[in-house]
Amino acid sequence: MKKIIFIFIASGFFVCLLLAISKTPDGALITPQGQGTVTMEAGTFEAFPLPDYAAKFVSDDYKSYLVEVEPGIKIHVLEVGTGYPLFLQHGSPTSGFLYRKIAEKLPTDRVRVIMPTLAGLGFSSKIPASQHTLDNHTRWINQVLVQLKLKGVIYAGQDWGGPVGMGALAKSPGVIKGLVAMNTLFNAPTEDVNLSVPHTLVKSPLVGEFLMEVLISVFDRLHTMQGDPLSIPANVAQLYGKPVIDSGNEKATLALMRMVPDGPDHSSVPALREIEKYALALDIPVELVWGLNDPIIGKGLPKMKQNFPHAPVTETQAGHFLQEEVPTEIAAALMRIVGQIQHTKVAQALLD
Repeated sequence: MKKIIFIFIASGFFVCLLLAISKTPDGALITPQGQGTVTMEAGTFEAFPLPDYAAKFVSDDYKSYLVEVEPGIKIHVLEVGTGYPLFLQHGSPTSGFLYRKIAEKLPTDRVRVIMPTLAGLGFSSKIPASQHTLDNHTRWINQVLVQLKLKGVIYAGQDWGGPVGMGALAKSPGVIKGLVAMNTLFNAPTEDVNLSVPHTLVKSPLVGEFLMEVLISVFDRLHTMQGDPLSIPANVAQLYGKPVIDSGNEKATLALMRMVPDGPDHSSVPALREIEKYALALDIPVELVWGLNDPIIGKGLPKMKQNFPHAPVTETQAGHFLQEEVPTEIAAALMRIVGQIQHTKVAQALLD
């Protein structure tokens, strides 16, 4: 009997190993195809009709379009409203839809809410795992800024959206006029560090593939990273997961986790050092909105306070995806920044 049990366990392990190996290929470039066009002041872009399961999360006022930032690399953008531009960048493994609740709380007759989705996620192009680098993502998001001809924006970023968006803005100096940072980090590590146990485990070849692509789906675990697990019900998890899973290119979530630096020698560090230098030198209005129950980046608040010592801080009981839990607080922070910028402009006009 013991021999049979051993053979059964060994066979199971072997099957899992084969499955993990089968998941190791780099993946393919999958380019979304739109239908029709969307015309804006900056030009004409490829319209992207949303599938029914996604369309029900936003109103008919939304524009949904694709920006081709390189041949075959298209960034999906959701946009609503007119007025001062707010450029809102999500992180892994969500999409621009993460900011839909904030948009509902904003006066869209006064602000233009722009919500791009990182390559590999949502309805943007799916890319080979090896193309998930901080340099690539910042370059692609910068091209969205450039092609939309944005001259001044208030920026908000969370998770990878923080450094990716800030890196994109660093390539167009002077565009960022205000910042709302949420559960993100801009600092490059100066010593070995691990963000979380899962981030450590997935760094290992095969182990990462087995954990993230065979054993579990990260989209089924999103609710566990929240202060209120009910804030991400099944249909919201599907909103983020279905476009990635249906593409057959689920390696994006694993690749983005492997992008997280675990020490000064990590491949993301050179780009992150430049982003840190740029962010900490900014002289703009800044606010921090933080989810204290975030098991991944919640502990990063002291460092962000050190980065921006004069920034007002809104501490909440939300988790990692705080946009799903405290949209009112985030919208309020954004509008306070809008108010500061507009007040400064009026004061400058009077002086001139």
